[in-house]
Amino acid sequence: MPIPTRKRRWLTICAVTASAALVALPAGAAPGPGGGRPFGARALDQLAAGRLQSTGGITPKVTAQDSDGGNESGEIAEGADQYAEARTSPGVVAPGAYGAAWSSLNKLPSTGGSWRNVTDLPYNSDDRRYRDFDSNSSGGSGNVTGRLAAMAADDGGYVYAGSAGGGVWRSRSGGGHWEPISDRLSSQSTGALALDGSGRLWLGTGEANTNADAYLGSGVYVLTDAHHGTFSARSRVGGDELESTTIHQLRFGGGKVWAATSEGVWSHSTKTLGGAWKLEFAPNPAYLPGGSLAKDPSAPYKNLANDIAIDPKDPSKVVLAVGWRSGDDYNGFYTRVRGAWTRITSGLGDLPSDADNVGNVTFARSADGSRYYAIDQSPKQLNTNPDSGLEGIYVAKSGSPFGPWTKIADYKQLAADGSALTSSGYMPGVQAWYNQFLTVDPANAQHVYAGLEEVYETRDGGGTWSTVGPYWNFGFPCWSIDPAKQTGDCNATTHSDQHGVAIGRYHGRSYVYVGNDGGAYRRPLDGSQDSSGHATDWASLNDGTIDTLQYYSVGIGKDLAHGGVSVTGGLQDNGQSVLRSNDKVMGSNFGGDGGDTLTDPANGCDIAEEYVYLAVQITQNCAVNDGSWVKDASKVTSYNVAPADNATSEARFIAPLAADMKNSSTWIAGGRHVWVQTHGYAIRSGSEWTSLYDLGAGRTATAVAASGGKVYAAWCGPCNNQGFARGISVGNEDGTGWHDVTLPVDANVPNRYLSGFAVDPKNADHVYLEVNGFSRHWTEGPGAGVGHVFESKDGGTTWTDISANLPDVPTDSAVVTANGGLAVATDLGVVYRAPGRTTWQRVGRLPAVAVLQLKLSPDGGTLYAATHGRGIYTIKVRDCG
Repeated sequence: MPIPTRKRRWLTICAVTASAALVALPAGAAPGPGGGRPFGARALDQLAAGRLQSTGGITPKVTAQDSDGGNESGEIAEGADQYAEARTSPGVVAPGAYGAAWSSLNKLPSTGGSWRNVTDLPYNSDDRRYRDFDSNSSGGSGNVTGRLAAMAADDGGYVYAGSAGGGVWRSRSGGGHWEPISDRLSSQSTGALALDGSGRLWLGTGEANTNADAYLGSGVYVLTDAHHGTFSARSRVGGDELESTTIHQLRFGGGKVWAATSEGVWSHSTKTLGGAWKLEFAPNPAYLPGGSLAKDPSAPYKNLANDIAIDPKDPSKVVLAVGWRSGDDYNGFYTRVRGAWTRITSGLGDLPSDADNVGNVTFARSADGSRYYAIDQSPKQLNTNPDSGLEGIYVAKSGSPFGPWTKIADYKQLAADGSALTSSGYMPGVQAWYNQFLTVDPANAQHVYAGLEEVYETRDGGGTWSTVGPYWNFGFPCWSIDPAKQTGDCNATTHSDQHGVAIGRYHGRSYVYVGNDGGAYRRPLDGSQDSSGHATDWASLNDGTIDTLQYYSVGIGKDLAHGGVSVTGGLQDNGQSVLRSNDKVMGSNFGGDGGDTLTDPANGCDIAEEYVYLAVQITQNCAVNDGSWVKDASKVTSYNVAPADNATSEARFIAPLAADMKNSSTWIAGGRHVWVQTHGYAIRSGSEWTSLYDLGAGRTATAVAASGGKVYAAWCGPCNNQGFARGISVGNEDGTGWHDVTLPVDANVPNRYLSGFAVDPKNADHVYLEVNGFSRHWTEGPGAGVGHVFESKDGGTTWTDISANLPDVPTDSAVVTANGGLAVATDLGVVYRAPGRTTWQRVGRLPAVAVLQLKLSPDGGTLYAATHGRGIYTIKVRDCG
C-alpha cells in the first residue's frame, strides 16, 4: 500500500523494531503534494497502524535475548538484536572480553600520524538547505550530536554528559564548549553519571537501556576533582566485580553507593574506594558468571536491575526495582526483611507489584524528602497494548519508597497534554523500556520533569502536565515549511527519545539539562510555555565541540561546486549528515536512522543513502531542496529505490551496499537475495534491481563486495546464538557462476558473524574477510574458533588466518590501500598491516570507540573512519605504516 507523504520520524534502533510494520512497508512509493502536511516517506500514523496490526497478529520469533514468547521478541529480534548478534553469536561472551582486547591493542606498536576529526563542528538537523521529502529539517531539534545516556550538573555551571559510545564530556559554562574527560578508559559507553554530596563525579560504564548498539562497561569510576580532572583506570572503584556489566543507576545513601546493574544490585562504601563491591541482590544467581547456568543463552537477561530507592528518613530501608523489560518471573520490587531480600507483593497502592506490570522503573525523590516519584514500564502493556508500554507515573506523598503510591499520569493523559504522539499505535511511553528519566526541582517538591519519547513537566505534583519538549513540531498548527523560518512558527524543541536529566545552576539561574538521542539540551528550570504547553526556551548545547555521533557508514566524493571533497554518512537516529568542503555547519538531508552509504567518488552529491532494512534512497544533488515539493511533487530531488527484500522484510536492519570497485555504476545490495543494478546514481525505481542469487529462506546478507564483475556475499541465518549459521556465496554480476563456498564449522574460518570483505583492487580473486565477535577463548558457542582476518587468493575457495598479533576484538570493515597495505576497523579502533609484513600496528590513538566502516578518499591518499560514538576521523595513508 502506498506510503502517505508524511514525515519520516527520528527512529532509534529500538524504535524501528517496536513498529514491526516498518520492515514490511514498501519504500518506493512516489511522494505527492501532501496538502501542506509534514513531509517524509514514513508516516507516524502508518507506523502506528502497522504496529496495531502486528500486536497479537504475528508469531514471535523467540531469541536468546528475548525468550519470553511475547510479541516484542519477534519485533526486537528483527532489528534491535542484530547489532548485538554480530558480537555475541554463536554463544554468550564471557566477562572481560573487551577489557582484554583493549589491553592487547595498547600493547601493539603504533603507526605515525594522528587522526583528525572532520565532524567536530555543529550538525544542524534543521539545515534549511536540505528540505527534501525524506529530511527532518524544520522539525525543531536544531543542532544535534549522538545519543547521550546520562547527565549531571552542579551549581557552579559545570555540566557532565555521558554518551552511548563516545565517553564522558564536561562543560564549564553551563553547557557548550565541551571537553572529553574519559578517553583513557577501556569503555566509552556510559550507563550512569552522578554527583555525590562532596562534589565527586561517579561514572557507571556500560549503557543499560537494553538497546541494540550499547556496549558493556568496565565498572564504576569516581573523579574527585570533577571540575578539572579526567577519569583513568586508577580511578576505578573496587575490583573487577562490575567488569562487563551495564549500569542503569547509581544511588547514594547510608555511606554507600548503590549500583543497579545487568548482574543485580551491588553496593560499595563511598569513603573507602578500594576493596570489592558487595553483591546485595541477584534474583537468579545461578545465571551470574561462575554460576551453574552462566552459559545459558538467556543468562544476560536474568538479573537486570533498573533502580534503587532509598528512604531519606532511614537509609537502611531500601527498595530495589528489578526486571527485564519484556517480562520474567523475577520482575518486581524487593526490600530487605529480617536480613533477606524479599519481593514486595502488596501495600504499594496504585504502583503495581506483580511481575507482569513491573518492567523498567525509574525513581526520583524530592530534596526535602517529602515526596518520591516513579515511572513504571509494564511488560504486559508492552506485549499487548499497541499504543504504549507505559504503566504510569506515580507519587508517594509520604516521601517513602514504600508508598502508598498514587498514579498521577498515564499515556492517554500525556497524549492529551500537548504531545506530538497522538496516533493510535505510537503514543507516549511506546518506548518506555528504552526512554526514561525523572527528576524533581530541588526547590519545589511538586515541580517534576519526566522523560519518555518526549519531555513532560508538572508544577503541581502531577495534577496537570505539559509536553514541554514535544517529539517534533510536525503536525502542530504552528509548523510551516517556509524556508525563511527555521522551524516554521513553532518554538525549538528537543530531539526525541529521552535518557538523562540533571538540574544545575549557571550565573545564578537554575536550568534543567536533558540528554537524548540527539545530544544535550537545556532550558530554564522555571521556563516559559506557549498556549499549547510547549516550552519556548529550549537551547541546543550541541555546539560542535561535543562529537558523539554514531556513524554506521561514511561516503566521500569530490565537491564539484567548491573543490575538495564532500563527506556524508549514516547515523543512529540522526539521519544522514552532509559535510561539503566549504561548510562550517553540517546539514542533514535524510531523517531517521541512516544505514549504509554509497557516494560517487567523482561527484560527492551523487549519494545512495540507506534507511533501514535496505530502504535505499538516491539523490544527485545532495538532496538540496527548499521544501517546495510539498506543493509541487515534481520538485522532489530524492527517490526511493529499495530492492524487493525491503518490502518482504528479508534484509538486516543495517543491510550491506557496495559499488563495483571497477565500475561505480554497478551496485550490489544484500538481503535474502544478492541484488545488482547497473544504472548507478541514475536509478529511479526499485524495479531496476535484479536478483543475482537467492541465499535461501531465513538467510540474510551481512556483507557484500564486488570488483570487475566478481561478487562476494557473506550471510547468516539463523543469526542469533540459538542455531547460528554463517556462510559465503560467490558469483558474477551477470548472474553466472553462483555457488556457496564450503565452510564447515570446524574449518579455519570461525562459525561467527562475517562482517566485511576487502578486495585487492589489482586482483578480484585476492580478497580479505573480516570476522566479528570474539574467539573461542571468550565465546561459548559451537565453532567459535579463533581469528578475525582471513585471506583468500583463489576467489574465496580457501582461506588462511592472517590475524597474527591482532587483538581478539570484533572486526567490522577493511580496505586495501593502493600500496597493498590492509587497514582494518575494529570495535576498539583501527589496525594496519603494511605491505610485505605479517604483523599488525595500531593506527594512531583513538579512544576505545567502535569503528564500523573504513573508506578511502577518491585519490586513495586519505583513510576515513566512521566511528559509532565519536564521529568521522581521517588520517593520511602514508602515515599508517
